[in-house]
Amino acid sequence: MTKNNKNTLHIIGAGLAGSEAAWQAANTGAQVILHEMRPVRGTEAHQTEGFAELVCSNSFRSDDAEMNAVGLLHEELRRAGSLIMREADRHQVPAGGALAVDREAFSEGVTRAVSDHANIEIRREVIEELPPEDWSNTIIATGPLTAAPLAHAIHSLTGEDALAFFDAIAPILYKDSINFDVAWFQSRYDKKGPGGDGADYINCPMNEAQYKAFIDALIEGEKTEFKEWEKSTPYFEGCLPVEVMAERGPETLRFGPMKPVGLTDPNSDERPHAVVQLRQDNALGTLYNMVGFQTKLKYGAQTEILRMIPGLENAEFARLGGIHRNTFINSPKLLDERLRLRARPSIRFAGQITGVEGYIESAAVGLLAGRFAASDIHSTPDPAPPESSALGALLRHITGGHLSEGAGAKKTFQPMNINFGLFPDITIPRTDADGRRIKGKEKGRAKKQALTKRALDELAPWLVGAPVEQE
Repeated sequence: MTKNNKNTLHIIGAGLAGSEAAWQAANTGAQVILHEMRPVRGTEAHQTEGFAELVCSNSFRSDDAEMNAVGLLHEELRRAGSLIMREADRHQVPAGGALAVDREAFSEGVTRAVSDHANIEIRREVIEELPPEDWSNTIIATGPLTAAPLAHAIHSLTGEDALAFFDAIAPILYKDSINFDVAWFQSRYDKKGPGGDGADYINCPMNEAQYKAFIDALIEGEKTEFKEWEKSTPYFEGCLPVEVMAERGPETLRFGPMKPVGLTDPNSDERPHAVVQLRQDNALGTLYNMVGFQTKLKYGAQTEILRMIPGLENAEFARLGGIHRNTFINSPKLLDERLRLRARPSIRFAGQITGVEGYIESAAVGLLAGRFAASDIHSTPDPAPPESSALGALLRHITGGHLSEGAGAKKTFQPMNINFGLFPDITIPRTDADGRRIKGKEKGRAKKQALTKRALDELAPWLVGAPVEQE
């Protein structure tokens, strides 16, 4: 492979975004050098040296491409030849309407595919400075745990303060330590999902007294101490620690991850006051993670408090929850519409460091960055996907769609999951195919269906140029 010339793409970071970017670019014939610091240097959250390691959850969330923006993004990535989606589909585990994966097998699959690609060279090394000038095409995909020296170098170049928030990790426990005299299998409303049978979650019920005692324990439990420089860093609202939710009010969790709707306790034939759900975490079905239970409780407190949950009295944990700091840049101000750094266009950014939130969103930005970088190498046009698509809406959000205009306008930028609020509006017909008036909930469903149909229809011409997979 020719090193460090204008025809070589350097990618820093082999997470979801970096791995996807490398795959996309390499499949166009571009020569890629992928730099990954693990295992030379670890992070606060990663446990392996594998590519695309999933550290918070094993879920890629909803796989409904007709009614959900996340599911639509899944489908767009599948059609665009995404490596991340290919391996997620190959290693899925039952999770109701969600797409969840065996995280170890998934990471191994991504690592193998990237490592075996003829056009990709892997370098296990730490990059602490900005890319040298002779790296004429670089993608920084270092994720939410960017090494401090590199983060400082980015700050020095851009003059922008790096924003940050805390992200928390949910505990994982052994299935055989769960008390099934109390717990039972059921998906909400018995919904079947990819590889599932409508009974994909383990449910642990609570009555009102048990719930109140649990909330009190969460609030009073000993928690991780933050360093002084971390204390002003906000949480991401979509991934709040369970005890932070408890502190917001006694009913917050009952209307969040512990909501009992769509579930009936077979031991009483009644709906519980609250429910803790567990989702399968590996293909063998021996490990289950606690849905929505990311936490900053200290390990001793975690074990004691989580065993208060009916059915988990004797729970044994494969991994307890934790917390780490995530960083991201002010992308709408710093990046152009092709993810290039305005201050130095030879550098692109991809993944969570751009201010997208979520596994699949990170992979999506990696796919776009890889394609854009490859088009520069080959001097071929590769336009941005239409804003009506999930890919285009996400790109628009991080490269300008969020930034407010006008004197004194609020110009805050926070991490964002893909959602229909990022899509251009659409007008739906007042009546259905049978001439009946569309109203109420039907109107909302019709609008979502119209948005997803338009997205896939208008994305189709852009997909014609998708790189061909090279095994």
